[in-house]
This record gives sequence, C-alpha cells and structure tokens, in this order.
Amino acid sequence: MKKEAWKSTGTAVYNINYHFVWSTKYRRKVLFPPVDETLKGAITALCKEHGYELLALEVMPDHVHAFLSAPPKIAPAVIAKVLKGSTARTLFVKHPELKKKLGGGHLWNPSYYVGTAGQVSSETIRRYIEAQKTEEGGE
Repeated sequence: MKKEAWKSTGTAVYNINYHFVWSTKYRRKVLFPPVDETLKGAITALCKEHGYELLALEVMPDHVHAFLSAPPKIAPAVIAKVLKGSTARTLFVKHPELKKKLGGGHLWNPSYYVGTAGQVSSETIRRYIEAQKTEEGGE
C-alpha cells in the first residue's frame, strides 16, 4: 500500500481518496482467519486489477474498512459494487462454510458508507475560492 500523492490521467490531476466501510449481512461475525486473509488478498488484487490505489485495509469480524484512491471518472458506487460483489463470490467459493453461517444468503449488507479525503480541508478550499475574486481584481 502506497502513500497518498497527486495522481493523473490524460485529462485530470487528482487526489481523491475514499474511505469505504461495509458490513456482513446481519452483522454476523464471520470474517475470522483464514477468511479475513482471503478477503484481504481479494481486495488487494481487485484494486490492482481496476487501477485503484489501496492506501489502507482492515478486516474486522463483521465489517471491512478500505481506504483507497481512484480516478475521478470512476464513481464510488461502482467501486463499492466491484469490491463487494467480487469478494462475496471469492469468499463463497474458497470458504463454502460461510453460506451455512449466513443462512445460505448474501455475504454483505446491501448498504455501505463512503467518505472522501484529500490533502486539504473543506474550509481551506472555501477560503481559497473566496480569495480568488479579490486576487484577480474582481472586487
């Protein structure tokens, strides 16, 4: 996992970091070893495959925290769908006992949390934008 930095695509320079949190269905505590290691490996591989930069990752018994950076053209909802959908399939194949523990249903709760983080605060950005008018001689 790499340190945060400015990144670029052909048309954008960005520093967009997302904090995702999602939980198991019914908050069932099923993400213990070796399942947690399988999950970490799957998330790491998915991030690499899809061009997301994984900054931090922690798996708790009933939820996951993933801190990553992705290009601005990729919607956070798409990232969540990729991570949750692919990891559920991987875990059910490699750890079929999970289906029994979850009543044969889904691994993940359908909802998730996502927050953004960058290098500067919202207040710093507001002040910068407000100062632009006076710096340009507009007032």
